[in-house]
Amino acid sequence: MTEKEMNKNSSNIMALAPNTSNKKETVCIFGTGDFGRALGQKMIQSGYPIVFGSRSTQRSSLIPKDAKVMSHAEAAQKASIIIIAIQRQNYNFLTPLAEILHGKILVDVSNNLKINQYPESNAEYLAQLVPGAKVVKAFNTVSAWALQSGALDASRQVFVCGDDMEAKQRVMDIVRALGLTPLDKGSLLAAQEIENYPLQLFPMWKFPILLSLGLTAFFFFYCLTHRLYRGTKYHRFPDWLDKWMLCRKQLGLVALAFASLHVLYTLVIPIRSFVRWKISSRIISLALNNETEPLNTTNAWLSDSYVALGILGFFLFVLLGITSLPSVSNNVNWREFRFVQSKLGYLTLTLCTAHTLVYGGKQFLNPSSYRWYLPSAYMLSLIIPCIVLVIKFFLIFPCLDKPLTQIRQGWERNPQYSEQSNYIINKSAV
Repeated sequence: MTEKEMNKNSSNIMALAPNTSNKKETVCIFGTGDFGRALGQKMIQSGYPIVFGSRSTQRSSLIPKDAKVMSHAEAAQKASIIIIAIQRQNYNFLTPLAEILHGKILVDVSNNLKINQYPESNAEYLAQLVPGAKVVKAFNTVSAWALQSGALDASRQVFVCGDDMEAKQRVMDIVRALGLTPLDKGSLLAAQEIENYPLQLFPMWKFPILLSLGLTAFFFFYCLTHRLYRGTKYHRFPDWLDKWMLCRKQLGLVALAFASLHVLYTLVIPIRSFVRWKISSRIISLALNNETEPLNTTNAWLSDSYVALGILGFFLFVLLGITSLPSVSNNVNWREFRFVQSKLGYLTLTLCTAHTLVYGGKQFLNPSSYRWYLPSAYMLSLIIPCIVLVIKFFLIFPCLDKPLTQIRQGWERNPQYSEQSNYIINKSAV
């Protein structure tokens, strides 16, 4: 073989060989909760090898398939960047690992339940527990849902702060690789402000909203009092649940489209020829027979309530649809987005359900509504929203809401298993 042929074959081999220069470093994630799994899956999609550190090394079906699961001590030795995706009250297990974590970058992603819940920020508290580590605050302004949906339904901004410039820059490189936008907020002293940001609920809108609600309440009660005095006008889920959760936005927009058609049809009814003919025939019949039809105050109140509830429900429905637009949702943080989509969503469902019940709720007690022992389509359409509202009513009780919140934060029913896991961690650290 000539020298020219050898060079040619050598260049072909180099062209076929994989390019390892762009290979990303391994990242460790402590915690296998919703956020930890979502962040791990997003990082795997961006080319990062991921290893999870957990109290239980038994692999769960919820863990991304390309990730490894090890004990905290073993996982920490595999990476120089460790993301702490657990709650502050569970940070104590890091103390026995201080020697292993020395010199490593610890990324604190935690949030609190209320503004200024602790004297110092969670990131500063973490730096006190592990003084030899380089602590960086990041990722607390994005949610697990935003990571799963490709950050299309929430803000892409990630606030980053830390005392070590090199560690902060490496974390910001990861943020950019995930398709998010890092924003340097300075030293670790800014962590308190960053942790308070997701807990703020429309701070610039608070006074305008309160003023508008106050004026609205004043005029409402003024008009109500005036009208009562003078009389009325007429005198992780299973797969099926995961698919349902991921397509809630599309289902909501479809429901908004049907609600818009309902509003248009309601507005068209008075101008239909048959309706106008029926009304005029009724008036002529009463005039010819010299009769008057007395005002039914009960029906008048029900009719006005029906219209008012429908207008309020449709207004909030349109608001929910607007906030689903990427151009709008990108300008709100995840807590504001969740407030609109969850709290206002249930209020919208309540108003629309009450709107329908006021119009024909008495049909449930009318035997003529059950022809052939089958309820009407109107009654069937109310079953699901009523069931949802009843279940939600019971879930807001503290006796149910508090345990559910604890479970979401990592609480376990069997403390003996946790003690055994902590013993294994301490033993491996020694």
